[in-house]
Amino acid sequence: MTLPLGTRLAAGTLRALARTQHRGPGPRSGMIPGPRRDTGPHLPPGCTGTEATLLFPVLLAEARRWGLCEHETQELMPVAERCLAWLRTTVGDGTYVRDSHPGGPVRCETQAHAHRAALLGAELLDDFGRPGGDGLRQWARRLRTSFQRDFWVDDRAGGRPAAARAPDGRLVPHLSAATAHLLDTGLLGGGAPAPGLLDPVQTDRLARLLGNPGMDSGWGLRGLAEKEAGYNPFGHRAGAVRVQETAIAVAGLAAAGHEKEAGSLLRGVVAAAGTFGHRLPEMYAGEQRTDMGAPLPHPAACRPAATAAAAGVLLLTTLVGIRPDAPAKTVTLRPVRDAPLGELGLTGLRVAGAPFSVRVSRLGLAMVEEAADGLQLGA
Repeated sequence: MTLPLGTRLAAGTLRALARTQHRGPGPRSGMIPGPRRDTGPHLPPGCTGTEATLLFPVLLAEARRWGLCEHETQELMPVAERCLAWLRTTVGDGTYVRDSHPGGPVRCETQAHAHRAALLGAELLDDFGRPGGDGLRQWARRLRTSFQRDFWVDDRAGGRPAAARAPDGRLVPHLSAATAHLLDTGLLGGGAPAPGLLDPVQTDRLARLLGNPGMDSGWGLRGLAEKEAGYNPFGHRAGAVRVQETAIAVAGLAAAGHEKEAGSLLRGVVAAAGTFGHRLPEMYAGEQRTDMGAPLPHPAACRPAATAAAAGVLLLTTLVGIRPDAPAKTVTLRPVRDAPLGELGLTGLRVAGAPFSVRVSRLGLAMVEEAADGLQLGA
């Protein structure tokens, strides 16, 4: 989320994670370990190691697009290759990535992370002349086909994606903020959007659900829909607004062309930020917004919080739609057309290792004011 400010933080994070990677033999070879956390009323705690292993090649690929130099990318490529090898070994002859052990649930967000890792990881392998890219793309296609069938809960309202599949194959149908990860924001070479796990009709339905008052509290995205069993406006995974998840939803909705829903969530978080002195906590209560009210603080929330601060960067840069490709020396702008915050000017960004400044008018038109020498504006 902070890549628009430069690649140093991403590179340092990747190096720190690389030092913890399992490199010996066995089924955990290539995995980056992590604790279990984020339990909720419907699912057990998730494994942060699974998430980190899948996001490692994604972050490396995206950092390279923003300007991480070839030397640093090559230094980290063997770690990314081991992460991708772990992914293929873990899946085996199956389709889905389970949560850290064979008896765990199959979470929707884990499949989204794995899908992005396969597509962006395949591009990395191709660009550096490493084998395995075609196999990852074939598996990603198989995953998309199966996911659209196996994770969709039909109902008279148009259906919804399931949060997970239990070990016995039963769907866990509750609507949660985790589904925002299905709105894939990954980009392939040339700035082309990567295909998501849902088909266009399913994506449109999910966008309407996330923009519905049951999920959109007026202050941001609830962790669990208001009418679901176990809903608690102060629950960490049961109804509280987590700023990071709201930012992911805004970015995904904007990328998918659902600007009305994205704008509503964005304006809610911006309004909440004003009540917290513009130092957002990691989460706050998901109570419905009223004309005279303010979001209720969460007693266990960190403030200031790194994830909330980084989410602010993603929220603002999403309005500009910056899609860089530093190796190709191009950058494409896809601003949100209705300019939900009015005219916006961003300075202090970095693309291809140089300062980058851009302005978006009230009409949703973007203009680059500062950029690296030789950087071309893509169509």
